Amino acid sequence: MPKISVLMPVYKTPEKYLREAIESILNQTFTDFEFLILDDCPEDNRKDIVFSYHDKRIKYFQNKQNMGISASRNKLLDLAQGEYLAVMDHDDICLPKRFEKEVQYLDEHPKTGVVSSQVKRIISKKITQNPTDDKEIKLALMRVSVMAHPAAMIRKSVLIDNKIRYEEQYSPAEDYALWCRLIPYTDFHNLEDILLLYRDHNQNTSHLQSAKMKKATLSIWAFVENENPILYKDFSSKARKKSYVKLFGIIPFLSVIKQGDNSKFYLFEKIPILSIKQTFKLKGK
Repeated sequence: MPKISVLMPVYKTPEKYLREAIESILNQTFTDFEFLILDDCPEDNRKDIVFSYHDKRIKYFQNKQNMGISASRNKLLDLAQGEYLAVMDHDDICLPKRFEKEVQYLDEHPKTGVVSSQVKRIISKKITQNPTDDKEIKLALMRVSVMAHPAAMIRKSVLIDNKIRYEEQYSPAEDYALWCRLIPYTDFHNLEDILLLYRDHNQNTSHLQSAKMKKATLSIWAFVENENPILYKDFSSKARKKSYVKLFGIIPFLSVIKQGDNSKFYLFEKIPILSIKQTFKLKGK
């Protein structure tokens, strides 16, 4: 049984990007892995590109019909034989020591079920500054995904033991939903190292499906608050913000205190005049 199963769904990937992604996996310093590639586009497959690499660790699969990203990710989970699952996107680039460092961390920290890293964007050159501590990660997950999914390695047993999988209803934010489902069951960690180069082009799912992404995110916020009330209370207390409207630029005439989803308005910082709770009502598809 391999130590790692690398899971990479493919869909109409430009050849240059796909080759860079594949080669970045094959060039890892940690070599005990199987490389599962699932093509979700039967009519425009990438079989010839994949089979041009003569490496016995590569296992190519092709969906008979387009299944979508969540179903494809779950199919890869079912095919995986490894102890750890290394997520990989079809157009990103892993740095050579990614697997080595992530495996070492999981081996040394049995309570941690997910480890990721900092990520550098290929075009903009921006580098993530995601929190490394489990508690800070979980607090941040109340509102934003701070675990870079294409750089993540997951302890497979954590998913199996808790019956957690990718959920189609939250696509294209299925990765964020997965992290939020895992909050009660395991620890998270982000390494300080940059271990993945992220291709931030205008064909990314986040660009093409931005409206659907926002809708899915609102739904995720609803369940993560409901499933983690104590953590959410802690998050809300730390998210307290205060702002002012000043008369003549000097006297604080109107103040607004925002705490979580609640906004309270005061005259002269003392007289309460209005309280608003922001709610999100999602329309059906």
